[in-house]
Amino acid sequence: MVPICPKCQIVFEKFNAHQKAILDSQTVLIDQSRPILTEQKDITKSMLVVRWITLVALVLFSLRLIGPPMASNAAGESFLHLINLPFHEAGHIFFRPFGAFITSLGGTLGQLLMPLICLLTLFLKTRDPYGSSIVLWWFGENFLDIAPYMNDARSGTLPLLGGNFGHDAPYGFHDWQYLLTESHLIQFDHTLAGATFGVGVLIMFLALSWNGILCWNRFSKK
Repeated sequence: MVPICPKCQIVFEKFNAHQKAILDSQTVLIDQSRPILTEQKDITKSMLVVRWITLVALVLFSLRLIGPPMASNAAGESFLHLINLPFHEAGHIFFRPFGAFITSLGGTLGQLLMPLICLLTLFLKTRDPYGSSIVLWWFGENFLDIAPYMNDARSGTLPLLGGNFGHDAPYGFHDWQYLLTESHLIQFDHTLAGATFGVGVLIMFLALSWNGILCWNRFSKK
């Protein structure tokens, strides 16, 4: 016979099951609130091999982007520029209601916001540290993509979308020529570009280090 409270008619077995379900859900919430710098899910050996190969490829590709002088626009000549470019152009459209200055800045914001949104989604929503480390690397790479464009503000020698160049395009067509001129910082274009490039390198280094730690932790558990 199922035990029932004679006063309130609670079925103890059902009540205990309900309380256990509440405790289990609270445990899940607590686990989800913990930092995710390390992974919790299991992966196969083949997946681990793929991760090591990916890490090596990212390191080699990073050296290819970081090694040449910034003015060579190595990031702008890579295939990733074609991935970043649609987000750059979409940023101009999205921020157009906020005026000419923000519209010009919107291109840079667009190509930074997209990887940042992906990063926050993977880190906070799906709680995927490995994926977060990859997207963090992409976020840093975008700074390397932006820096040569910023560095070109005065010289205007880089080819722009549509085949124009900054030195012969209408004023405002070259984003950073316009932005730095309007903010009276045009004389600091090389300095600001160098700082932007340095931030990108630092972010990429942190992302690769995080990725390497995740791979090593998995390797040490096999």
